[in-house]
Amino acid sequence: MPVLNITEIMDILPHRYPMLLVDRVLELEPGKRIVCIKNVTANEQFFQGHFPGAPVMPGVLIVEAMAQCGAVLILRDIPDRAEKLFLFGGVDKARFRRPVVPGDQLRMEVEVVQKRSSSVKIHGKATVDGELAAEADMLSITVPRQK
Repeated sequence: MPVLNITEIMDILPHRYPMLLVDRVLELEPGKRIVCIKNVTANEQFFQGHFPGAPVMPGVLIVEAMAQCGAVLILRDIPDRAEKLFLFGGVDKARFRRPVVPGDQLRMEVEVVQKRSSSVKIHGKATVDGELAAEADMLSITVPRQK
């Protein structure tokens, strides 16, 4: 049973198709850690050009998916989250260990490394069938949402 389903995730994140890259939250320790999944399907828009005949999920989208998991973790507990955006502030030590292809289920584990009033450092690991696919340190900042 998921902790958060797609409808609940969409209540937290402003992302929508094709940029919503989190399908389900499996585990959640408020303010500390989250585990999410992304079901990778052949219908993903980016597979049309990356790469025809040999589809591979772009690494930057794997990092984006991990960042979205972190955003669910942080934004879930912010009461005025509709008035804020959670943006990238930086990515460090990104490493890609294996390709992610259609049919894979990307399991993303993200933990808070450091939290300040308007920024958070997180570390994410993405695995497929228990095998490390990617990992990165990410910095995100919270800014007022433009209306």
